[in-house]
Parts: sequence; C-alpha cells; structure tokens
Amino acid sequence: MKHHTPARALCAFVCAGAASGSLANGVVAAAPVLPWNPSSELVQAIAAVAVLLLLAVLWLLRERRRLRRGRERLRRELETATTQLDDLRVRDPLTGLVPREELEQALTQMGRAGDGAQAVTVMLVALDNLGELNQAYGLAGGDQALVAVAGRLSRLVGERPHVSRTGGHEFALLWPGSAPDASVAAGRILQLVQQPVRLAEAAKAAEAGAAAGATVDMVLSASIGLASYPDHGALPRLLGHAALALASAKQAGGGAFAVFDAAMAVNHREQLVLLRDLRQALALGEMQLVYQPKVDAASLQVTAAEALLRWHHPVRGLVSPAVFIPLAERHGLIGAIGGWVIEEACRQAAAWRQQGLRMRVAINISNQQMRGDELLPQLEQAIQRHGLRAERLTCEVTETLALDDTPRTRAAFERLRQLGVHVSIDDFGTGHSSLALLRRLPAAELKVDQAFVADLATSAEARGIVKAVVQLAQTLGLRVVAEGVETEAQRDLLVTLGVDEMQGYLFARPMSATALGLWAAEDDRPNAPAAFRASLFEDTDAVPLSH
Repeated sequence: MKHHTPARALCAFVCAGAASGSLANGVVAAAPVLPWNPSSELVQAIAAVAVLLLLAVLWLLRERRRLRRGRERLRRELETATTQLDDLRVRDPLTGLVPREELEQALTQMGRAGDGAQAVTVMLVALDNLGELNQAYGLAGGDQALVAVAGRLSRLVGERPHVSRTGGHEFALLWPGSAPDASVAAGRILQLVQQPVRLAEAAKAAEAGAAAGATVDMVLSASIGLASYPDHGALPRLLGHAALALASAKQAGGGAFAVFDAAMAVNHREQLVLLRDLRQALALGEMQLVYQPKVDAASLQVTAAEALLRWHHPVRGLVSPAVFIPLAERHGLIGAIGGWVIEEACRQAAAWRQQGLRMRVAINISNQQMRGDELLPQLEQAIQRHGLRAERLTCEVTETLALDDTPRTRAAFERLRQLGVHVSIDDFGTGHSSLALLRRLPAAELKVDQAFVADLATSAEARGIVKAVVQLAQTLGLRVVAEGVETEAQRDLLVTLGVDEMQGYLFARPMSATALGLWAAEDDRPNAPAAFRASLFEDTDAVPLSH
C-alpha cells in the first residue's frame, strides 16, 4: 500500500474543494484529472507554502502565549507598584506615621458617626531645637531624632488614638478625653522628648579625630498645643485651635504645653494685623534708634552708647521690641530689620564723628541674624561705607547664642573677630557658659543681666553671682558691664564688686541721637562738668570713606 505524502493530500483536498464549488454553483464541468506526480514543481511549491503556513501558525500561537504571560506579569508588577505608592501616600516615608489628612479624616468621621458625644483632644507636638540639631549634625542627624521621637509617641499612645506627622518638625496626636486628661499626657510627652537621642555622628567624630561611627547623645525639647471637643469648638476646628495653642507655647519660650482659649484666636488676628504693619514699617520710616549711654564705673563719665530699636506705629503708638522682635523673627523679617539697625547705627556713629564725638556704639544681634548669612556682609559693608573703625562698634549677642557651639556659630564668631568688631555677651549669668567655651569666643566684655542687678541690695546670692562674673571676666581679660542700674545703692555695690561700666535709668534714659549729641556738645564747653570721658573728644581717627 502506497503512503500519501502531505503534498499529495493537500492537492487532493484542493481539487475536491474546487469540484464541490462547481457543483454548488450548479455547473458541471468536465475537468481534467491531473495525475499525481510528487516530482512536479507545482506540487512541491504547494507543499512548501503549506509548511511555511504551518510554521507561521505555530509561531503565532507561541507568541500569543508569551505575550499573554508578559501582560500578566506586567499586571502583577503594576498592582505591586500601585500598592507601594498607596502606602507612600498614607505613610510618612521617614517615620511611618500617617499624614495630617488621615487625622483630619478621622475627626470628620467621628463627627458623622456621632462620636462627638465623647470628649477628644488634639495635641500638636513641635520640636523646639530641630533646626539647631540639623545645623550641628546634618539632616541625617535630624532625621534620626524625628524617627526616635515618632517611635516614642507611637509607643505612648498605643493603637487607639491616631498619631501623624504634620510637618517637618511637628506631630499630631488624637487623644481620647478632655483637656485636663490630655494635659497629663502632654507632661509625659515633654518628658519623653527630653530623653537623650543617640545619634550616629561620623562627621563630628572625624572632625574631632575620633573613630568613625562614634555616637553623640542629643537632648531635645518640645512645645505642645492642646484643643479639646466640646470645650474648644467643633471637631473639624480642633487642629486650628491646637495650632494657636502651640504658637502660644512657643512664644512663652518653648519646652511646655498650652491649652487653647478664645483669647488666642483674637490675639492671632491681632498678630496678623501687626505683622502686616511691620512689613511696611521700614519703608514708611516708622523705625527709630534711640541711644542709652554707658558710664565708666570709676568716673561715672559716659564712654559709649547702646542703640535700641523703637517702632512708632501711627495708630498703636510706641510698640515694644518685646512684641515686634519675636514677630519679626518668626516671619523672616529680622534680617531686613537687623540690617537697617546696622546701617543706621554706623551712619549715626559717622555723623557724631563729624561733630567731633568719637562714640562707641553697641547694637544687639539676634540669634537668627548670627546664624544667617547676611550679618557679616552687612557689618563689613556698613563699616566701610561710613568710614568707621570696626573696633568702635560692639555687637551684643545673648549668652544662649554663645552657648550654641555649632560649626555655623563658631564660624560667625571667628568672622567677627577677623572683622575687628567687639563682641559683648549679653544677659550673662542666665545660662550655663563653660570656661572653655568663653575662652574660645572673641568676646571683649560680659554684660551682667539686669535681673541680678535688681536684687543686689536684697539678695546675697545676686551679689555672689555678680562677684563671680567679675572674677571670671578678670581671669579671661574681659570687661564687665552691668545693665539696669536704677538706684544709688545698686551703683555703689557694683563699684565695690569691681564692674567696669554701668548702664541704666540712674544715669540716663534712652534718648534720640540729636539729644545725645547736644548733651555732648554742652559737656565739651570750657569749665563745664565732665559728663563725658575726655577721650571721646580727641582726634576721631577716621578711616577713608569707601566709594
């Protein structure tokens, strides 16, 4: 029996199809029957085409299965990526806490579900000194501190209340219970935050010559604002009210908590209006410098003057620096205001010099100015522009800033030293300065805080502190200035204790530059009582003005 080849079978199938087609059309034709010849070129061509078609079908089937598997794999990968993206949306990538929106949704759902029958408190927790930590140890150090604090908060509140990260250095807690209950928790949170955070500190260790991978313990502090339902408003308003309470805690110095009250909302609106006016105060010429003389303790003659900033508001009258300086610092205005003070004080010193009065002028430098990048260029340019000698200018910085032993602060002090201006450590005695730190600072004098001066006549402790400051200053070769002197008894005690200069209402109140110039002009008359040191009227030794 002969075997049929694929080509022969295909040919028979084609012929049968053709015949059936003819019958279907009702046409019967006598078609010649072709004899089977495997060697025929036509047969071989048909066979080749059939094989190619079969291979193509098989390839298409395989590709279809491969594409189906690829689409399935891509679908699974897309689902995984979407899940991970959703996790990032609902979780802070650094701390793993939910964002602010999650807490807001929880408050909204509580209101819709009628859970408002139960008291609930929102607490906003802000780290006070995270910025200083970032400057000292880098952003990596700050991130370590944030993670540590987030973990402590989560462990404290457990699973029931919500914990979220609402900002770079801020956390929010949803705490069940009224404000008195939450206040107890707030006290515990302050204690938790103040526990040292151990930071891996390779950069600092390398700078000090220690082994890489060294650690350092950093102590943080926090401010907390509380607002409760129903005492402090509807649930959706708790976050805003807690923010006002937090601002109040910060204004009080930080390291504490504050509970919302309605007066805070009124004060907040007042602050916004005051801030609007403060932004325009310099342009409108509402700022003024007044000058309070400093006197030599031995001769009681004027030797220098401190420039003090005043804001004459067209409606409010005289606004205290204690009110507008913190406002300027919080809203980024202190750089412009501080720059104006530097320029105006140098201009006035040059004007006095032209009148024959060589007055040393002291200006106050805020902590933000000292940590910023504008202070040194402002000082250098103002000194050159008005042809002053740098040593005739004194920059007063707080003891708190002097204690801030960070690379940025150390660099600022070093540039002040190179510039040649005198540095005075203000409010001395209120902090905890170390002898080693004071030796490194380019300070020329220490100013005893007026709180100690006020208690001199009645407090042996105050007298002991002033005596210790004087002895310390003498050891370091520094002068001592006592401020806030108001009575003769205080003056006499300070002279006995050995201070170098004094300042206060007993000698002169702050006065305008014109008034101080007229006083000096009268003092320079022949046979007039010598209220000013004679050296102030000697050769002014001006330097050439820069152009």
